[in-house]
Amino acid sequence: MRKVLHVGPCNTPGGMATVMHTLAEHPPEGWKAELLASHAPGSVLAKWNAYRNAIRELKQRCRSQEHRPDIVHIHTAADWSWRRKARLIQLARKQGLPVVIHVHSGKFDRWLDTLNPRQQASLREVFDQPSTLGVVLSEGWRHRLHDRLGPLRVVPNPVPPRFKPAAGARDTHHVLLLGRADPVKGHAFGIELAKALRPEFPELRLTLTGISTSPEAWVEALGWVSEEEKLRLLQTASVLLVPSGYEGQPMVLLEALSCGLPVCVSDRLLDVPDTVAVAKYEDVEDWCERVGAVLTEPPVTASVQAASSSFSPESVAALWKSHYESLIAR
Repeated sequence: MRKVLHVGPCNTPGGMATVMHTLAEHPPEGWKAELLASHAPGSVLAKWNAYRNAIRELKQRCRSQEHRPDIVHIHTAADWSWRRKARLIQLARKQGLPVVIHVHSGKFDRWLDTLNPRQQASLREVFDQPSTLGVVLSEGWRHRLHDRLGPLRVVPNPVPPRFKPAAGARDTHHVLLLGRADPVKGHAFGIELAKALRPEFPELRLTLTGISTSPEAWVEALGWVSEEEKLRLLQTASVLLVPSGYEGQPMVLLEALSCGLPVCVSDRLLDVPDTVAVAKYEDVEDWCERVGAVLTEPPVTASVQAASSSFSPESVAALWKSHYESLIAR
């Protein structure tokens, strides 16, 4: 049985870790998958130690007949995430192993713009090697990065099987925003939008994760929540907001659809399913119109859930099987 080693922030809470664990738990047929953490939450020292340990363990695995992978699958974002992964990519190549470079970042193109021509050319050379396969999350990202990184394959993120509709009825006028405490996630805009909606929907309440302080009695700020609590929220809320300034392919959007939860997203996001409502970035009036329509006439759960079928672990694993085998065949 062939083996793929997933390298990235699998122990750091977030969408990339969810993807890595789902891929490891649902490998392609005939393949075994393992995880190697290259990042750790906490202090700078904790992050540095995790990175050094990843380098050490990757070297040991590559030199071991028992633990040597057939493919090293690198999960990366932009900026410092890429700088760390570049050394791991180089290390795997020196050991004669094919490498998948899996770009998750929703700002990889913007980060490329900050590099000088020599740095951009050097990065392009990393993707151009015959033993390397560059992968992005959607056709929109392939189109956006193709000229700068070379030929790329498209594989969407998989959604864990536990994300599915619950048997009970959903809450009425319960708006949800899930995301880390980062301005790009749009928490402040979510509160502003909810205030604008309350005259029409006076019982409306807003639940936020990522932040722990609430400016209004009808706003519940939960901080970081467990996976079990996140699932409960996705199964009971009325609509999910994703007002982000940028995203690669937000896992929370895919998880919401799998739970049958309607979603409204910023027009800054690429390649969202047709069932998702799209509103102009930070345009409160447009968002009120889109979200208000969902609250007034909620879509049928089955029609929302149907949009997530291509993100099942089985569908995604079949794509990876094809790409892994074509890479080895080179």
